[in-house]
Amino acid sequence: MEPIPAVEAAADPSDGPVVVAPVAPPTKTRAESFSEQSEVSQTAADFIRDQEQLEADAREALPYSIESCTNPLGPLRQSVFACLTCNPRPANPAEPYNPAGVCYACSVQCHGEHTLVEIFAKRNFTCDCGTTRFPATSPCALRLNPATSTKGGVHSEEPDANNRYNQNFQNRFCGCKCDYDPFEQKGTMFQCLGLGTPETGGCGEDWWHPGCVVGLGPKWFENLPRVGVKSEAKPVVTDGPLPTISEDAAPEAGDAEEEEADDDPAPPPGFPTEDEFEGFICYKCVDAFPWIRKYAGTPGFLPPVYLKTEDATEQPAAPAAVDGEVSKKRKASDDDDDDDDVESQTSKRPRSELGTIETPPASTEALLAADESTTATPVPCKYSALPPAPTGQFSLFFQEGFRDKLCRCASCFSLLAAHPQLMEEEEIYEPPVSDQGSENGGGSTHGSGSLLDRGESALRNVDRVRAIEGVMAYNHLKDQLKPFFQQFADSGQAISADDIKGYFAKLRGDEQAIKDAGEAASKSDFREEQGGY
Repeated sequence: MEPIPAVEAAADPSDGPVVVAPVAPPTKTRAESFSEQSEVSQTAADFIRDQEQLEADAREALPYSIESCTNPLGPLRQSVFACLTCNPRPANPAEPYNPAGVCYACSVQCHGEHTLVEIFAKRNFTCDCGTTRFPATSPCALRLNPATSTKGGVHSEEPDANNRYNQNFQNRFCGCKCDYDPFEQKGTMFQCLGLGTPETGGCGEDWWHPGCVVGLGPKWFENLPRVGVKSEAKPVVTDGPLPTISEDAAPEAGDAEEEEADDDPAPPPGFPTEDEFEGFICYKCVDAFPWIRKYAGTPGFLPPVYLKTEDATEQPAAPAAVDGEVSKKRKASDDDDDDDDVESQTSKRPRSELGTIETPPASTEALLAADESTTATPVPCKYSALPPAPTGQFSLFFQEGFRDKLCRCASCFSLLAAHPQLMEEEEIYEPPVSDQGSENGGGSTHGSGSLLDRGESALRNVDRVRAIEGVMAYNHLKDQLKPFFQQFADSGQAISADDIKGYFAKLRGDEQAIKDAGEAASKSDFREEQGGY
């Protein structure tokens, strides 16, 4: 039987009802009491260790430097993020919308606490952060403000008029216009090479469900058998700049095996397997630029993948495919074993590192000069020798090395020049890898520095008077906190959340908190006198 706890009563009953408060048994030491505290209690060493681990995890998830906005660099093919907090989309899709996109660094530094949509790579895009596409209340914190000659506070600048936007900036994807939810989406989505923008009838490098490419809808796999192909929740690079997003496949009903829950669904009927192609051009872009249709089924390209409609009966016959060596698509997780996904990054290596030989792509100007230099011996037109273009609405899938199969004669070159992505493989801009943090015990080869580093960096960018005042306030607080933490460090005792809250209440001059703290101390002294500690 446990002992009945002692109680303390009000000294004068006339003051009001008698209040009884339980007192800990005198046999329980203070150390034992601390060991039974809630989960919010931890030693100072544990707190520091947990904080360092959190910072190390953050550096692994965000390995690139977040010190500079890419806006001054001009248009780039880069990873882009849309902010739905600063630019909430209208409830009615028909209403006007002011889309905007930010670079990797601004997504962390300027919009880190906002609702972001990761769109992955977009070509010829200039970061919109700090422009009129965002409200003035959301300035860019990374660029130099010409008005103050300090970093940050940049807003209301003119955006790049050449930026192009599609439905992805509203978190809508594919021909089905679905909202992308990584926790709900199943299977793999593929990004179109993007010959055209929405203004010209194309998709603007949209992401597509395989089922929607063939007209079966985004959930084509629900009534299909599953294949044992492991999926990864990471981007997959197709022909360099064309990543795909893999999500865990939906588990079959009644199937409790974890491995089954990770399987990708089988591709829909008519859709090629992933090891057959490097990338694709959706039917919207094919329709917008019909001259590309003749390449379907020719060397470097697969037969047309038709969009089946409800009223379609039989698709036209496609030209026979030409046998050729096809390499499996490379995954971003294979690019660098030290880098995490992020989810966001579509890093790629030269093909020479993957066991195949890569010829450095020539620039558009060099190709044009080469064509002009061979006027004495005109290049024969391979395009005119191709079979007639297939009829019907279809998407065009291409294989590795397809660019070498495109005709570059004088008459066809102008068609290619309008689409540089057909001339040469595009490079995706990557911010420099951060080299800070590991030297501070962060436990990571990549990182952006500790919170202390961030604080020092912030102090360097504020007004000198404010910086001095901040340092003085910090030193004062440090002097106040040092003896408080020292007593716990010397005894090895845990610091509870109540201890910290009570002490800061005392620092703020909260009289009631001071009174409560004093009573608690008196009770502690009483228990110690009784031999409890």
